[in-house]
Amino acid sequence: MVTIQGKKIAPDIGEIKQLLNGNPDWGRTRLSEELCLIWNWRTASGRLKDMACRTLLLKLERFGHLCLPPRKRPSTNAFRNLTLTEIPHDTKPICCSLAELLPLHVSPVLEKSTELALFKWLLANYHYLGFRNTVGENFKYLIYDNQGNPFACLLFGSAAWKCAARDRFVGWNPQTRETNISFITNNTRFLILPWIRVPHLASHVLARVAKRLSSDWSHKYGHPIYLLETFVDRSRYRGTCYQAANWILTGQTQGRTRNDRNHTISTTIKDIYVYPLGKKSLLQLCRA
Repeated sequence: MVTIQGKKIAPDIGEIKQLLNGNPDWGRTRLSEELCLIWNWRTASGRLKDMACRTLLLKLERFGHLCLPPRKRPSTNAFRNLTLTEIPHDTKPICCSLAELLPLHVSPVLEKSTELALFKWLLANYHYLGFRNTVGENFKYLIYDNQGNPFACLLFGSAAWKCAARDRFVGWNPQTRETNISFITNNTRFLILPWIRVPHLASHVLARVAKRLSSDWSHKYGHPIYLLETFVDRSRYRGTCYQAANWILTGQTQGRTRNDRNHTISTTIKDIYVYPLGKKSLLQLCRA
């Protein structure tokens, strides 16, 4: 029995070995894709759970149950912290009222768009957590002022698998959380560029993005988002912009990481904020 994303899975190791022995030219990606097809292992939008399957295969190899073929290309984890090419951008200080920047332009950053390099560069250089290549469902936004100058980046990714304060707020039990976790996304990065000094700008940006995120997500992945979440490092920030945008403080983390199975890894305590996207969002999340 192996646990993947909180779910206990009993894979047919004999079936996996049969595929390996019968197809010696297959790489790890081909193997995981074929297994997803055989097991009908898909996301809510119908995409193959290729990354989850590869995680399963790596765990089985680590436990000594099988031996995977050599990698045909470097692991994507080797590229999680990239050395990026500098993208020219204006750093002239902007100190004005919000009205002077309106209307703002909210631009989705697509994987093949020319904006992606700028998005990565800005986060890598100006966000205290930097930028790491995204895995799984995610959405990126660049925000521009009325003169076409970029001034903010937002990245939304996978929700925390378990979060006691959030789960109490939603009203989840473990089974319902497992079924509906994909309808939550985590605002993992929010950056207002450091030379921008505009009162109320951050909360206005959060409100603008919240109005369109579920629709954008549905267009990309085939399912909506009902709740936003974020974790605010209390040693650095007070969460003022989230409070001003009507996000709800549900509690604090316990100062542990998701990999702290032995209760030995400590990290900073974070405030947990959530934002329901609609009056019936909690009801939708609690549907079995």
